[in-house]
Amino acid sequence: MTSPLILVNLKTYREGTGNRAHMIAQAAQLVAHESGVTIGIAPGYIDLHPISHHFSIPVYAQHVDGCEPGANTGHVTVDAIKSAGVAGSLVNHSERRLTLAEIEASVRGLQAHQLISVICSNNEVTSAGAAALAPDYVAIEPPELIGSGVSVSKANPDIIRKSVAAVHAVNPKVKVLTGAGIQSGECVRIALDLGTDGVLLASSVVKSKEPAAVLRDLVSKL
Repeated sequence: MTSPLILVNLKTYREGTGNRAHMIAQAAQLVAHESGVTIGIAPGYIDLHPISHHFSIPVYAQHVDGCEPGANTGHVTVDAIKSAGVAGSLVNHSERRLTLAEIEASVRGLQAHQLISVICSNNEVTSAGAAALAPDYVAIEPPELIGSGVSVSKANPDIIRKSVAAVHAVNPKVKVLTGAGIQSGECVRIALDLGTDGVLLASSVVKSKEPAAVLRDLVSKL
């Protein structure tokens, strides 16, 4: 059985940048080794290369553009993140929304470079649309619960059930992550019991003074 994925998005929090990003990566690697659970992190662009090369955990970009290398000032290409050593990238996070055409271009670029694609979605309809692009993962994150401390797996389990069904009806090979408000091992266990393959979270780990302790709790019921 494939290990569930715990994916920690460091966003642009001060607590998830520079030395703190490395500390979180170290904690993630330690807990992954202890538990056998796959724990990945998505640091800021500046930290992608050093973290990818100093740690064995999977590292994800927070966003990638679908454009080719060339005259595209300010864009981040798939070639660039691959050369940094990443495993894959988030696409269409609620804090970095894209058009459908842009989502498709980003996913196709990741697929062409054999990198993992995680399309973020906010309901079952958009989850089904995302699944049609055949990403590796669709991550369900109701925007109103992001950073709220209220777990979607408890507050709105129906959206998880319906989204898993919608995704698998379109493409049963696409895996599903649950995001928004995930903060404990109980949240993770509920998410998996509802049919998902892991979780996408941020602040509960990034803002903690002891990220290893939070990560241990997150994997404690797996």
